[in-house]
Amino acid sequence: FPVYQWLCYQLKSARDRLQERFSDLKRAGPKGWTLFQSSWYYISSEVKSWDESRQDCIERGADLVIINSKDEQTFLTNLNKRIWIGLTDKDIEVTWKWVDGTKLTTSYWTGKQPDNGGGDPKYGEEDCTEIVMGWIWNDISCANHYNWVCEKVV
Repeated sequence: FPVYQWLCYQLKSARDRLQERFSDLKRAGPKGWTLFQSSWYYISSEVKSWDESRQDCIERGADLVIINSKDEQTFLTNLNKRIWIGLTDKDIEVTWKWVDGTKLTTSYWTGKQPDNGGGDPKYGEEDCTEIVMGWIWNDISCANHYNWVCEKVV
């Protein structure tokens, strides 16, 4: 019985130390990143193409943001910037996937979006997704230059 009590005490102490370290990590966070719910977000101050933006995120140990909730969508639209998100149909036209390979289930497209430029050749292929200032998503050429948001799940 004393061994059992000692073991329980050791486990509780280890758990408490881990919880304290986790709390410290959440408070400090990576420099230049913002904590929202259970993820860290890097909000760029410069503009790049979708591919360059994604590469920047990967170099930061993250990826372009994947929107999993209405709250996260609101958080991003409140930035009041045109931003790249991690949604594309580059692989198969009209099959929208997130950068982690998951299929799109909930979306915030507006009107006739996604429209791949409405078939107008001046727009080219519109295989990447931006959040336009306000609530909506828009498919647009990946070569355009916008701000971007990287996401790192805690």
